[in-house]
Amino acid sequence: MKTIFVVDDSTVNLTMAKQALEDKYQVLTLPSAAKMFTLLEKVMPDLILLDIQMPEEDGFSAIEKLKKNKRTENVPVMFLTASMDEKTEAHGLSLGAVDFVSKPVSPAVLNNRISHHIHIDEMIRDRTKRLERLQNSVLSVVADMVESRDKITGWHVERTTAYVRILIESMRQRGVYVEDMKNWDLDRVVPSARLHDLGKIAISDLILNKPSKLTTEEFEKIKTHATEGEQIIDHMIARTGEEIFLHHAKLFAGYHHERWDGKGYPHGLAGTSIPLEGRIMAIADVFDVLVSERPYKKAFSYDEAVSIIMADAGKHFDPNIVEVFYEERHKFKEVLMRLCH
Repeated sequence: MKTIFVVDDSTVNLTMAKQALEDKYQVLTLPSAAKMFTLLEKVMPDLILLDIQMPEEDGFSAIEKLKKNKRTENVPVMFLTASMDEKTEAHGLSLGAVDFVSKPVSPAVLNNRISHHIHIDEMIRDRTKRLERLQNSVLSVVADMVESRDKITGWHVERTTAYVRILIESMRQRGVYVEDMKNWDLDRVVPSARLHDLGKIAISDLILNKPSKLTTEEFEKIKTHATEGEQIIDHMIARTGEEIFLHHAKLFAGYHHERWDGKGYPHGLAGTSIPLEGRIMAIADVFDVLVSERPYKKAFSYDEAVSIIMADAGKHFDPNIVEVFYEERHKFKEVLMRLCH
């Protein structure tokens, strides 16, 4: 059963709305915007009926807060109002309201309007989910194509993507760079990390799969994969107009070899001038390289890899993210054991 919040300072209006809707919906009546925001911490409604004229905090102020919050920005809001005019309607719609219902409320009209908007919202959500599945499938296919050319890095993409999710989720929980990530949608950001090595498409197989240590010239060529990845994703953005997950993918690809001390490549950025995506991926990528065997080195043990990451805090890696890595190191080990070589 769908959940409807009815927010109005009038007990009479709350009672009328509940009686009109309770046969079809779970109706939760709230006498103020403050009460609504408190309940939103525990319950997420499918639609909110919001009175415009309320003491302390009116409906316009309340909807602005709803739309600024990532958790509630997509909840449909319908305004209840006794004084409907063109200016009020225009302002409400500009703030993100989907409809207006005039007081006194007609039960038939109210049910019809709510049914209409919930149906539309379900259609939008279904379409969004299908597009996200398609997007993730395309990402997976492209990433697998890149990894299949680099025969020595099996499961690298899967593991590093898992590490990225662990770091981001923990950073949010611990309050690390939360302002920088406040608009991040993890279901889009994390899958985009799969494209961090996309630029390897432009690197010769002879170099990519050389069974011995690379020469200086060959290593310089390998280093261009960061810039190549940026440029390829730029072309993808220009052609598709997609600026959400591809934007993050570009930053993962172009900046995961930068160093906190400014000695990385390709841009030589330092500190927080390095995009956050690059700083996160740097740890995920290096950790996985350390625990993986390469033609030029044996795999380090899990404990050795953790020690190396910790020793490079403030030099190679962002020290704030390294702290998060250390606290979540057991989860990295779980991924490593699950997605073994």
